[in-house]
Amino acid sequence: MTVTRLLAVSVLALAATAATAADIAVIGGKTDDPFWAKIKKGLEDAAMAIERDGGSVTYLQLQTYDNLGPDAAQLVRTAISQGVDGIVVPNWVPEAEDDAIRAAIDAGITVMLMNAGNIDKARELGAINYVGNDEYQAGLAAGRYFGDQGVMNVICVNTVPGAANLEARCQGVADGLAEKGGTAEQLPLPATSFGDPTAVAEAIKSTLLGNEEIRGLITISAGDADSAAIGIQQAGKTGEVMLGSFDFNEAGLQRIQAGQQGFAVDQQPYLQGFLATSLLNAYIEFGNNLPVAPIATGPGIVDSSNIEATLAGVAKGAR
Repeated sequence: MTVTRLLAVSVLALAATAATAADIAVIGGKTDDPFWAKIKKGLEDAAMAIERDGGSVTYLQLQTYDNLGPDAAQLVRTAISQGVDGIVVPNWVPEAEDDAIRAAIDAGITVMLMNAGNIDKARELGAINYVGNDEYQAGLAAGRYFGDQGVMNVICVNTVPGAANLEARCQGVADGLAEKGGTAEQLPLPATSFGDPTAVAEAIKSTLLGNEEIRGLITISAGDADSAAIGIQQAGKTGEVMLGSFDFNEAGLQRIQAGQQGFAVDQQPYLQGFLATSLLNAYIEFGNNLPVAPIATGPGIVDSSNIEATLAGVAKGAR
């Protein structure tokens, strides 16, 4: 083969490689939200391999949680306008997001649901899979845990009411506790309370002082659990009201280690970002697909029995 022909073949090979490289948009929460920071780290680690092969990963984040569904739908439309090959998106509010997701699929974009949703919704929309937690099952696990500890009157504090995944968590808590003979009710707070520690703590303090029968409290996020711990303390209920949370941060793990928080329900957000992004890329670029659906990353219970192992994972940046 002549040098000229060899160079021509090489150029064609490089062009073919470039043509198959995937450009992916990942839609998610605010990067100053500790939970979403973990997901973002996962997708950034996945992006290293994608970028090495000539592809790209762009993170499109919500600026607030005040208008969750419509804002997420608009980010999907932004990704469509950018001409991406794939979109990873949580299906937080189906009635607001479904049309935009269908529009992406109709445009020939491959979609992976992540973090919020389920495999039934993925199949309904035409997404290739769902990576994440089954939120209702996570709630069931939490409710059963409360019941097993003898905590029979619980409130589920929801600072983003209307979000399908969070409503499912609180419903699961109620159903899981009911199996054990207890009762749980949702305490819905305005969406503007999310990320406002003072507002959340004050609402919890007021609720606890107004209902002496409450013996357990669970929050829909790690940040809200920090506020709940303050609210419980200010109400003079430390040691009387068991605190649980969906997800965790360093402060929450320290409380569990110190016996000041009962447990956290873990959905392993790092894996959600890493697996959803890398598996979507493998599907687009290589034609790889998994027979397993959904791809569950939780739920798991973190309490005093496994806190040390969890802290070891945190030290390595993966929990």
